[in-house]
Amino acid sequence: MFISFKLSRSIIFLCIAAIILSSLSVAFFTQSIDTAGETVEKTKDNAMPTAKRDFIKWVDFKVTDTAMRKAMQYDIESYNKEIHLDWIELLSVLAVKYGGDFSKFKTSDLDVLAKRLMNGEKIDDITRDMKYYTYYKQAYTAVLGEYLGEYEVQEKINDSDEVGYTKKYGLKAFSPIAKNYGYSHFDDFGNSRSYGYKRKHLGHDMMGNVGTPIIAIESGIVEAIGWNQYGGWRIGIRSFDKKRYYYYAHLRKNHPYPEALSIGHTVKAGDVIGYLGMTGYSTKENTNNIDTPHLHMGIQLIFDESQKDGNGEIWIDCYEIAKFLSQNTSATVKDELTNEVRRKYDFFEPSVENME
Repeated sequence: MFISFKLSRSIIFLCIAAIILSSLSVAFFTQSIDTAGETVEKTKDNAMPTAKRDFIKWVDFKVTDTAMRKAMQYDIESYNKEIHLDWIELLSVLAVKYGGDFSKFKTSDLDVLAKRLMNGEKIDDITRDMKYYTYYKQAYTAVLGEYLGEYEVQEKINDSDEVGYTKKYGLKAFSPIAKNYGYSHFDDFGNSRSYGYKRKHLGHDMMGNVGTPIIAIESGIVEAIGWNQYGGWRIGIRSFDKKRYYYYAHLRKNHPYPEALSIGHTVKAGDVIGYLGMTGYSTKENTNNIDTPHLHMGIQLIFDESQKDGNGEIWIDCYEIAKFLSQNTSATVKDELTNEVRRKYDFFEPSVENME
């Protein structure tokens, strides 16, 4: 009886403790959410918490190369005309129709939408009752928002050796593989990886020869450079609008990128930023531990700085983007004195000029 009584008191005590802890947990959780359901964050002096703004947490980018090319064509052909068709708006409307799955894409759907707009209908009227249009517009702008625009590029004049600058509007993002260099690829996003720990492949592999010049897809600022045991010699470049972080990995042993490249350096779309290799999968620096030479290309979307590093990262499938960018390649030449490869024709865009 004495033992039974002691056990009963112990059980009662544990139950009371559990209730108190539960109450404290509920109170703590409640303090972390405001009345609108947004997360909040206390200041250091425990003053009134400030609500964080809402932002996109996930993007499953499934727009096909074909859809992007056709929407881009409408945009370019209507530029500087009375009615300019915005390719991202066109793709966003179709995304609502397809639920984001562009395997359902039909050119006729795009043609009908473009005709409605050319006939005077407003995009706001067409999308007024589309629940997810705003989401797709914001997500696709984060992916593609700086790919089209005005720029100047050097070109040969009348097939002579002279070059001059030509003003253009169109695709100003480049393939990550230099012009006239071969490569192969397939959609490998999400495949398993086992080195270090079991994880998914959050990028796109482009197989080629060691030394192939790697090109900056978009203009931006170098945020990371050096050795990483997973990516080997790698470079991370952030777009000027801060929405995209480009990750180029497994660069060449001994001479992975131009010596002048460093954190904080501004690069222009089409610049040579490195050389294809097979480094990585080793804690020992400058080690070839990749079986097949290739470029690992990754694109991370950032809607809030809290997503830059950690559990909130958003990496998208780049396979269709790589196919789309293959139409714009950067020609290169080798400097025999330094053995560095550089772009052949210069390129200027307003965003770069504003950053320099």
